[in-house]
Amino acid sequence: MNDRASADRPISHYTIDYVELYVEDLAAAARDWQDAYGFSVAGESVSADHRGVALRHGGITLVLTTPLSDRHPASAYLPAHGDGVADIALRTRDADAAFAAAVAGGARALREPRRHSGDGPRATALIGGFGDVVHTLVEREPGAPGGLPAGFTPVAGERPSWSGEVGLLEIDHFAVCLPAGDLGTTVRSYRNALGFREIFQERIVVGAQAMESKVVQSPNGAVTLTLIEPDTRAEPGQIDDFLKNHDGAGVQHIAFSSDDAVRSVRALRGRGVRFLRTPDAYYDLLGGRIEPAAHSIGALREAQLLADEDHGGQLFQIFTASTHPKRTLFFEIIERQGAGTFGSANIKALYEAVELEKTGQHGPR
Repeated sequence: MNDRASADRPISHYTIDYVELYVEDLAAAARDWQDAYGFSVAGESVSADHRGVALRHGGITLVLTTPLSDRHPASAYLPAHGDGVADIALRTRDADAAFAAAVAGGARALREPRRHSGDGPRATALIGGFGDVVHTLVEREPGAPGGLPAGFTPVAGERPSWSGEVGLLEIDHFAVCLPAGDLGTTVRSYRNALGFREIFQERIVVGAQAMESKVVQSPNGAVTLTLIEPDTRAEPGQIDDFLKNHDGAGVQHIAFSSDDAVRSVRALRGRGVRFLRTPDAYYDLLGGRIEPAAHSIGALREAQLLADEDHGGQLFQIFTASTHPKRTLFFEIIERQGAGTFGSANIKALYEAVELEKTGQHGPR
């Protein structure tokens, strides 16, 4: 694979069109996203092979799909991984050109571009990503707002959501766990095939555990993947657990942005969402590290939000407790006040909180 300087190609200015999750129980999963996170049903799809529901909250579209026959890829995905992210659909100006460039850059070609009629996408194509996660390349009419995937029918009399109360905005980033040795290859793949740029890297050490992380991002900053692999020279840890329980690479968590994380967390907690707890000592020491501008330390302590800052500003974030049977998927709420990085000082706090949860010393709340 040639390392091509592709970041200036207009077709590499991707945005997130939708995220598809394969689920065992479609009705239960859709109900949970509506009741707990304030999503509303925007569309539905049914065929001999699958049934799907499209959900919307702010600028976020999630597609939940369950298989009805062995012909659908979810029938192989679910036994291996359980419920999880299967497709990060990328919107592009030209699906044909994007597909050709991606394949020329080394991406796996899974479905040639096809044209669509109706009110949905003008064209779609499919390429491989990491593990069993794929990318649908979606072309829509110029200037068209975010829509439904191909084959979906809008729901008449859409039930109103409580998205205003919860206040989620967009998908900020995806955290991806990779087997040891795959980090460099995956970074090069996204750089060569999709024109992404590597914008950040760090080595994270938590006790006897260690991991390497690199962040790749589309040139316009709209699509961000935080890629993490375990350091095999250290003791096995949470990344190793994910890879074992998920049976390979996959999305560990999706981060949803908010312009007021304290408000969002209060609303979500009131709707039954459980979050990882942070030790009280974190807030006792926080004032000596930064001076939070958007929220008081008392409000952060009450909401259990983590805080960090970089040269651009501050960020506030919190992680949900995983409700996945394999504990391989959870979510993040993040508020950026100018910060462009990912809360490096909070990574340790997150992993320490997860370790405490595993031992029962500090359960979710």
